[in-house]
Amino acid sequence: MSKTFVGFGFGPIQSALFLYEAFRSGHFSRFVIAEVDAAVVQAVRAAGGRYTINIALPDRIEQATISGVELYNPAVPEDRQKILQAIAGSDEMATSLPSVAFFDRGGETSVARALADGLSLRATPRSAIIYTAENNNHAAELLREAVAKHCAPAALQGVQFLNTVIGKMSGVITDAPTLARLNLAPMTPAIPKAVLVEEFNRILISQITLPGFTRGIDVFIEKPDLLPFEEAKLYGHNAIHALIAYLAAHRGLTTMSDAAAHPDIMATARAAFLDESGAALIRKYAALGDPLFTPAGYAAYAEDLLARMVRPTLNDLIARVTRDQVRKLGYDDRIYGTMRLALQHGIRPTHLAQGAAAAVLSLLEQWDSLGQAVSGLPRPASPLSPESVGQLLRALWSTKAGPEAATLIDLTWVAVMSLQVKTAHA
Repeated sequence: MSKTFVGFGFGPIQSALFLYEAFRSGHFSRFVIAEVDAAVVQAVRAAGGRYTINIALPDRIEQATISGVELYNPAVPEDRQKILQAIAGSDEMATSLPSVAFFDRGGETSVARALADGLSLRATPRSAIIYTAENNNHAAELLREAVAKHCAPAALQGVQFLNTVIGKMSGVITDAPTLARLNLAPMTPAIPKAVLVEEFNRILISQITLPGFTRGIDVFIEKPDLLPFEEAKLYGHNAIHALIAYLAAHRGLTTMSDAAAHPDIMATARAAFLDESGAALIRKYAALGDPLFTPAGYAAYAEDLLARMVRPTLNDLIARVTRDQVRKLGYDDRIYGTMRLALQHGIRPTHLAQGAAAAVLSLLEQWDSLGQAVSGLPRPASPLSPESVGQLLRALWSTKAGPEAATLIDLTWVAVMSLQVKTAHA
């Protein structure tokens, strides 16, 4: 009970993963969070440094309360000094921001500047680790680079920045009917929103190389090379999650759990997961010798995720999963990135193409409400044609389109026609 944990941002991953696991470990005596939302800071302070999260198990939702938390607003000078002092004495830290673009945004209130100034206060170097949870394969390297701009090299001595692979599904619920229906506890009595997360906590992190360092958050799993597992998350978890959501949206469903009652959607997802995503990743990474990249290991991974993705207690809204179609249809992103990987390993991804087609149709259905996101893109006229769909996809992919582009377009068009025929006969 002698370690100090410092977090940046207070969203679901910070509050219900890093901070929750630090508190639950029993290895920390101090918990400090930097949060720019003044209302949240005040609410947690008014609650005596306590907040509550909701944990979705397969058959029920449980609550957990975390106490002894100090929230400070880096925009308030007195608070910022307390954050810097906590950084100077910290053992483990975690950033959980909307994206890596926020690392050095905000001048003196930025995370990079705070880390630089706080680490510079250390009288002597002490070992510390910083988890980065911004869903970027190089978040740790980008944060270290940003911090290094604002301090002397000596300030970073003994500090290791870690990448993470976080397969934990989570969300924030604010509408009163859902809060009541699921009997969710708000974060504090003064915050009318609830954090709802699944119980999963098998989080992968970069291997720690600091001599003699022992983690306080001991449930995480270290890997010497995270890239294969990052690809398993993007091309497995993220890709199939999106596929189910877009197919479910095309059918007019509301929550991910609704898809469980549609055997054809789940059969398509399972085939895409095992025969396309899994087969390609196993061919690529079998030589690693890791159990995940074996037929049995990947099948267990897929079946576990397929059950978790449609867990009713998680209340995962399809509208949340399917938003931001332009990004998710990117050449390197979850759908087409996985299809490209399959093609590169001699696998024709016809099941993944069903998800791609449903995502394209979702984009077209919501076009008028997407504003700037679709400005400059060629809007296909009705009826759709392979040429108009191809023009849209090539515009989305821009200069990234490579040798697989024509095949991806062909696969998508065949799937679009298939979905339209199913809809016409529904």
